[in-house]
Amino acid sequence: MTIPADSPQGSPADVQPEADVPVADESGVAQAAPAELEDDVDDGFVDDADRERALRAGLEDFELDDEDRALLDAEWADGDVVPAEEALPVLAVVGRPNVGKSTLVNRILGRREAVVEDKPGVTRDRVSYPAEWAGRDFTLVDTGGWEVDVAGIESKVAEQAEVAISLADAVVFVVDAQVGATASDERVVEMLRRSGKPVVLCANKVDGPSGEADASYLWALGLGEPMPVSALHGRGLGEMLDAVMEALPEHSEHGTLRPEGPRRVALVGRPNVGKSSLLNKLAGAERVVVDEVAGTTRDPVDELVEIKGIPYWFVDTAGIRRRVHQTRGADFYASLRTQAAIEKAEVSVVLVDASVPLTEQDTRVISQTVDAGRALVIAYNKWDLMDDDRRPYLEREIERDLVQVTWAPRINVSARTGWHTDRLVRALETSLESWDTRVPTGRLNGFLGELVAAHPHPVRGGKQPRILFATQATTRPPRFVIFATGFLEQGYRRFIERRLREEFGFTGSPIRISVRVREKRRR
Repeated sequence: MTIPADSPQGSPADVQPEADVPVADESGVAQAAPAELEDDVDDGFVDDADRERALRAGLEDFELDDEDRALLDAEWADGDVVPAEEALPVLAVVGRPNVGKSTLVNRILGRREAVVEDKPGVTRDRVSYPAEWAGRDFTLVDTGGWEVDVAGIESKVAEQAEVAISLADAVVFVVDAQVGATASDERVVEMLRRSGKPVVLCANKVDGPSGEADASYLWALGLGEPMPVSALHGRGLGEMLDAVMEALPEHSEHGTLRPEGPRRVALVGRPNVGKSSLLNKLAGAERVVVDEVAGTTRDPVDELVEIKGIPYWFVDTAGIRRRVHQTRGADFYASLRTQAAIEKAEVSVVLVDASVPLTEQDTRVISQTVDAGRALVIAYNKWDLMDDDRRPYLEREIERDLVQVTWAPRINVSARTGWHTDRLVRALETSLESWDTRVPTGRLNGFLGELVAAHPHPVRGGKQPRILFATQATTRPPRFVIFATGFLEQGYRRFIERRLREEFGFTGSPIRISVRVREKRRR
């Protein structure tokens, strides 16, 4: 677990005020207001802006570099969000398992996005990616393998592929040219004809001129000219995409406008904790494949969900396993995609199985969110499965294992029944508001002045570091920079963090505190 063992929430003993240690009397945050000014301060004559200007003037007596001055002179501005003008056309890639659909998707995108492994059944959900070819933007949808007369998880994968076809403007049907058309391929052709969608036939795994003869046999499917392609090497990809652009309409009938406003929420947790079930319940549809087998989800799946009138982009992710470096193949790459999804999100909802004891994986997932600087909500799922004898043990586990994140809001839900899922909105709003919070510089320095006057940094080696000035450098997450005459111990930084939370809230958001030690300018 990457969270340090000592708690940031408690005030360390060596941070308490010492009777024999005087408060520094030079200009700076640590200096108490002179007696003759106390009445003025109480009456409000010295406001936050006056305090900030006075402390900034005192800071000029110390050595400051260009980076310091850029930080102090930075202005805060909210960037304008420009929404998309119209929905993009949707192109679905379908075919039976292990014909190279995800490899083809990665080749079209020009990067490794979809999880790929040399065995069938790796992709299970329909996953959308923004793509571009010849100056045209479109949405590319990767699907799981479609087979006939299958049961269990394979049947759910096939259902998702059928949904992808119904929601597409055009379809790329991928066939293994080396194997030729199979009975499953012919059934897919029947389904495509019933859909009435434009279809481009991709004869994959044609690695050279000798394989083009095998591709010619696919004319028998009755879908027009087969386009010989090698998704692995990129051979013939340009010609196929040119044909796709001719089939893809200019204006989408099925694409959805992707607004920029909704916040991105990552559903994370260990395998089989109920992330996909929660997304399906929130979306009100079977958006992703759910199965009792752990590790069903592999590719992050985005879905626009509206809860109580508020839209959010939810991202279902693969479960984070105990030791990522020991995983192989699809599970390894799925773990990498999950970490990337956390970093792209604004807030992570970490699902914990309330019916069983907390595990190392649970605390590791929380650590990944905190280390990524994302807002945090902890959701205890499967609450309906927890018996009364388990409740006191759960409270003890929270106090023992989650002591580092007592600032995170916690909710109890049941993804299977939808119980209390509406409470998720309030927790998300609280965490995101804290994640975006900025404390005015004058108010921040006034708070630190009172804090340091009551609880000065302990003397170490005959020296007592003094806080000169503080400012909030960034939000998302809130990061505070403190200028001081000496190094502030880690325990004292944790003490400041706890008091910052008590004063300004920051519920659900990690806080970063960095210290810049500056010496007085020589005269």
